[in-house]
Amino acid sequence: MAAPPAALLNKNKKNFIGMPAPLGYVAGVGRGATGFTTRSDIGPARDANDVSDDRHAPPSKRKKKDDDDDEDLNDANYDEFNGYGGSLCSKDPYDKDDEEADAIYDEIDKRMDEKRREYREQRLKAELENYRQERPKIQQMFTDLKRELANVSENEWSTIPEVGDARNRKQRNPRSEKFTPLPDSVLSHNLGGENVTTIDPGSGLASMMPGTSTPGMLTPSGDLDLRKIGQARNTLMGMRLNQVSDAVGGQTVVDPKGYLTDLQSMIPQYGGDINDVKKARLLLKSVRETNPNHPPAWIASARLEEVTGKIQSARNLVMKGCEMCPKSEDVWLEAARLQPPDMARAVIAQAVQTLPHSPRIWIKAADLELELKAKKRVYRKALEQIPNSELLWKLAVELEEEEDAKILLSRAVECCPTSVDLWLALARLEVYENARKVLNKARENNPKDRQIWITAAKLEEANGNNALVGKIIERAISTLQANMVDINRDFWIKDAMEAEHAGAVLTCQSIIKNIVGYGVEDEDRKHAWMEDADSCATQGAFECARAIYSHALSVYPKKKSVWLAAAHFERSHGTRESLETLLQQAVTHCPQEETLWLMGAKSKWLAEDVPAARSILALAFKANPNSEEIWLAAVKLESENNEYERARRLLSKARSQAATAKVMMKSAHLEWALGNLDLAKTLLDEGIKEVGDFAKLWMMKGLILEQQGQKDAAWEVYRDAVKRCQSSIPLWRLLASLEERQGRLVTARATLEKSRVRNPMNDELWLMAIRLELRAGQREVSRSLMARALQECPTSGILWAQAIFLEDPAQRKSRSVDALKRCQDDAHVVLAVAKMFWMEGKKNKAREWFNKTVKIDPDLGDAWAWYYKMEILFGSEDQQLEVKKRCIAADPHHGEHWCTLSKLIHNWRKKTPEILQLVADKLPIPVMNREVY
Repeated sequence: MAAPPAALLNKNKKNFIGMPAPLGYVAGVGRGATGFTTRSDIGPARDANDVSDDRHAPPSKRKKKDDDDDEDLNDANYDEFNGYGGSLCSKDPYDKDDEEADAIYDEIDKRMDEKRREYREQRLKAELENYRQERPKIQQMFTDLKRELANVSENEWSTIPEVGDARNRKQRNPRSEKFTPLPDSVLSHNLGGENVTTIDPGSGLASMMPGTSTPGMLTPSGDLDLRKIGQARNTLMGMRLNQVSDAVGGQTVVDPKGYLTDLQSMIPQYGGDINDVKKARLLLKSVRETNPNHPPAWIASARLEEVTGKIQSARNLVMKGCEMCPKSEDVWLEAARLQPPDMARAVIAQAVQTLPHSPRIWIKAADLELELKAKKRVYRKALEQIPNSELLWKLAVELEEEEDAKILLSRAVECCPTSVDLWLALARLEVYENARKVLNKARENNPKDRQIWITAAKLEEANGNNALVGKIIERAISTLQANMVDINRDFWIKDAMEAEHAGAVLTCQSIIKNIVGYGVEDEDRKHAWMEDADSCATQGAFECARAIYSHALSVYPKKKSVWLAAAHFERSHGTRESLETLLQQAVTHCPQEETLWLMGAKSKWLAEDVPAARSILALAFKANPNSEEIWLAAVKLESENNEYERARRLLSKARSQAATAKVMMKSAHLEWALGNLDLAKTLLDEGIKEVGDFAKLWMMKGLILEQQGQKDAAWEVYRDAVKRCQSSIPLWRLLASLEERQGRLVTARATLEKSRVRNPMNDELWLMAIRLELRAGQREVSRSLMARALQECPTSGILWAQAIFLEDPAQRKSRSVDALKRCQDDAHVVLAVAKMFWMEGKKNKAREWFNKTVKIDPDLGDAWAWYYKMEILFGSEDQQLEVKKRCIAADPHHGEHWCTLSKLIHNWRKKTPEILQLVADKLPIPVMNREVY
């Protein structure tokens, strides 16, 4: 059959078949179809700078035929300097001169561009940073979330499903099948009362055991003997243990009986990530292979294996390191440390042969020896190899007896003549004459060391040659200066302190005398010496401090502050005789300093030498005829010794010569204490006429009137007093307290309000107003007053202490925390916390906080009284005596309860122990429902 012609085949073919669709074509739009566009139609998202698709590109304009030939001579393209924008020479031929000119201009442009490159790069960098800040990448937007992934635990991380894994939990985390082996007890169960030791081949259990008959398989038939299986298992285990035991030259490495126990005790010591260990192991292996002669690489590798529990691998590595780095003593020492004692000795022996001049290896060899003779032998061999090692000589001498040590030191100073320690050790072992010779040789070999000179001074002092001590120290300083040695003042003072602790007091004093003024400017000497003395006293070097004060007084004999500092030092750390001797010298040089006279008189009085105290005060009267302090001290001396007539005569004479406010007050107080109330009031009236602004005179007069029962007269006195002395807080408190006792609460409130206006930001007045409302039953009013008070006085300890007990018991602890934050080192707040612990029954805690309180403010008598009361109730006798002893040493004078009882007129002769007992007896026991203490 003939093929049809091509015209017939293409008769029905459309002319658009095989051609791309026109732009915007939507199939079926003519019959009402709605078109849609997909990603495959428009392609991926593109940036504005990307090349657009040719299919969707706008139609380009056709160029005119003569555009290239015509120049743009428009006025908009014209510049006065450059002319027209087009090239005027574009039609001319381009020759070599044009090429050379273009190259020159290109070089110039390049050079100019290099000058502006830095500025342009900075500008581009800044623009890029601004662009990144305005349009950050997605990975930058999630940086903070990525950082928080560090806090995700392993369990939380493991529970996160994989992306796109939509399976349920059972499909995601399939459990592996569990196969439980069948125990022998099930197989050998009792059938018919008889123990069966074989398995019936026809039973179903036969197919579960290897070697039993299974239908369809070539399994030998027969009974299975379970006892033979157990015997075979024991035999196999024994063979394996025997193989392990004979693995190393016949030595037993594993104990067969304790094999399983040892396996259980092998607990890995390293608890880190095993991946980190693998990474470290690979890294160290790379270091070893790269530089096999690097000792730290071998040591680090061995220690890594040691940490992970592979001690044998560590030993092998470090021994390999010894082969690769035989001159490294660190590798040999590490090998000896990792090996057991017997092997360590062999390793050290090999190390000694390789490095015979290493002191550290010899010391390790001696440490590995257990017997003293062996240690001595090792050190002597070491000294034969290294005779100039000071460390080896010291260690060898420490093992010897005194005579042998002396012989060794004699040889040691020959081998190490520059070792000061060896010379000094030899001098200590020699007798006096030989020690002097040894020290002289030591000075010849070490002319720049000060310790030899100080030791020589100590030697002379120990043998009674006190006259040579000062000369030796003076010569030492001059010789060291001649040898260009820097004289460090602090080092010498430290040597003096060490000499004092060693018992060489004269040497210490000589050093201080010769060195304390060295290198100090004249205008700074006094201040520097006082600081040095305080520092020495703080460190317990009292003789050094005394020597510094003595030198300072010799330079400044007329300085009152130096005498006072020395007197206070002697009173605290010296004896009564040394204090009195110093004070006698002080009043000779400074007769107008009243404090020195009074300290001397008090010292005599405390020693119960009243005539001597009177004579000192008489001399003080001559030096200071009108001194108020001396008059009052003389009066106190006489009144304390029951010489009241002498005290009256002294006060009368003092009023005639120096009628000061204190003299008038002491005169009235003496008469008041002796019961002469009318005479006391007369003296107070005279004093008020003379010095009406002295508040204590008004207070004493009011208290005497209250004692006589004249409450209205006392109120008049207080009212007149607060007009004259508006800043006296005790006067305002006495007036308000009297009005409260008389039942005039409104007047008392007005008085306290007026006092706070006159004296703003005063916490004592606020506290009295708060307690007034509490005693009146106005708890809410007291709380509002407390809030106002804390706003005005936010750091007041007494207010915060009261605020703790104003709260309910459940809120007191949180309130105490706030109080401690605001007033951390305030004794009143700490005392309130101690009482709070006492209420809760925590006696040990309360004792700690009471102790903290008396350390913060030892002058607070209330703290001592509370502490003592708790010890009376719950402590032992030793604890009570300890608190009382510390209180007497502190001699407190302040505190609300303490001052209330100590200021009572009938307690004016009582001492600190009696006041402590009185206050402790009067204090209430802390309870939960009490608000005022």
